[in-house]
Amino acid sequence: MKTLGKLILSAGVVFFASHGPVHAESYDLVTLYKSAIDYDADTAAAKAAYFADQEGEGIALAGLLPNINASAQGGRIDDEVKKGALPSDSYKSSQYGLTLSQPLFSMPEWYALSSAEFNSARAEAAYLSAQQSLILNVAEAYFNVLRAQEDVTASRALETAVKRQYEQAREQFEVGLIAITDVHEAKASFDSSQTTRIRAEGALTIATESLSRITGEYATELDTLSEDYPIKIDPTTNIQSWVNASRESNLDIIIAQFSQKALEADYKGRRAGHYPTLTLTAGYEDSELENYKPGDRETEQTNVFLNFNLPIYSGGGTQASTRQARYRVEQAKHNLTSAQRAAEIATRSEYINIRTNVQTVESLQQNIVSRQSALEATREGYNVGTRNIVEVLDAERNYFTALRDYASARFDFVISTLKIKQAAGLLHERDLTEINEFLVGRMK
Repeated sequence: MKTLGKLILSAGVVFFASHGPVHAESYDLVTLYKSAIDYDADTAAAKAAYFADQEGEGIALAGLLPNINASAQGGRIDDEVKKGALPSDSYKSSQYGLTLSQPLFSMPEWYALSSAEFNSARAEAAYLSAQQSLILNVAEAYFNVLRAQEDVTASRALETAVKRQYEQAREQFEVGLIAITDVHEAKASFDSSQTTRIRAEGALTIATESLSRITGEYATELDTLSEDYPIKIDPTTNIQSWVNASRESNLDIIIAQFSQKALEADYKGRRAGHYPTLTLTAGYEDSELENYKPGDRETEQTNVFLNFNLPIYSGGGTQASTRQARYRVEQAKHNLTSAQRAAEIATRSEYINIRTNVQTVESLQQNIVSRQSALEATREGYNVGTRNIVEVLDAERNYFTALRDYASARFDFVISTLKIKQAAGLLHERDLTEINEFLVGRMK
C-alpha cells in the first residue's frame, strides 16, 4: 500500500506538507511523553495527593504508639499570711516532669490504622491510574495532531485539484466547449474546498495547542505512523481474556475495592466508639523550693496508672456517626459495582473497536485503489464528453476523503489498542515505545 503522499502525487496533485519550515525539529511520541511527565499539572497533582494520603498511615499509627510529654516551670511565690500562726514567706519554686501514655486496648485506633492502610493503597492505585491516563492522553493528543495534519494535507490537495478543474472549466467555456453551468459548478466546488481547508487548518492549530497543554512543547512537526505498523489483532487473545484481565487489574476497580475496605474499617471503628479503652500512664516529677522558711525542699514523685474508660452516652453522636459510616460503605459497594460494569463495557467496546478498525483499514485500502481508478476513469470520460464536471468533482472529493479516512482509521486502531490496555490495567510506557518504533519523520 502506498503512502498518503505517494498516492496524492500519483494522481498528479501537488503535495502540501503541514505548515512549518522544513528545518523544524521533529518530535516523536516518547519524547513528548517524557516532556509531559515533568510538565503535566494533573499528574503532578495526583502525585502530591498520593504522598499526602500515604502520610495517613503515620497519623493513624501515632494513635497506637506512646505519647511522651515533658513539662517544666519555675517562678517566685510570695505567700503573705493575713492571719494565722505561720509567718509570711517568699520563695522560689521550680519543677519539671515527664509523662507517658500508652494505649493498651483501643479498637477505634486499630480500625483507624486499618482504614489508613487501605486508603494508602487506594492512593497508590489512583496515582498509577493518573500515570496511565497521562500515557493515553499524550497518545490521543499526539495522534489527534497527526489526524489533523492528514486532514490538512488531504484538504489542500483537494483544493489544488478542484482549482485546476475550475481553471480548466473556464478555459473550456471561453472556447465554447462547455456551458457556463459547468464553470459555476466548478467554482462552487472550489469555494467549498477552500472552506474545508480553512476548517482543517483551524482544527490542526487546536489539536497542536491541546498537545502543548499536556507536554509543554509546541510541536508542529511530528513523526507520523509508518505504513509498516501492523494493523491486526493478536491471535493469542480474545475478548474474554481481556475482560478477565480487566476484572483483576483495572485500576478503577482496584481503587473502588480499597475505598470500600477503608470505609468498612472506618465503620467498624465508629461502631467501636461504644467499646471500653484501657490506657497505661506513667509520670515523673521533680520539684524544688528555695528560700522556703521551713527549709529548702526537693521532692521526686513517680506514678503509674491503668485508666479504664467506658463510653456510655455521647448525646447520640456515636450512633449517628456509625449510621453515616454504614451508608458510606453501602455507597462504596455500589461504586465498586459501577466500576466493574464500566470496566467490562469499556474492554468489550475497545475490543470491538479494534476488530472494526482492522476491517475498516483493510476496506479503505481497497477503497483508495477503487476511488483512484474511478477518478482517473471519470477524468477520461469528461475529456471525451461522456462525464460531466460534477461527476469529476465528486470523484476527486471521494478519492481524497478515502485517503483521509484511511489515515484516520489507522490512528483509531492505535488509540484503541492503548485504551483496551488501560481498561485492563495493563497500560505501560513501553506501549508507547513500541508504537514509537513505527514512527517516521515527515521530512526524512
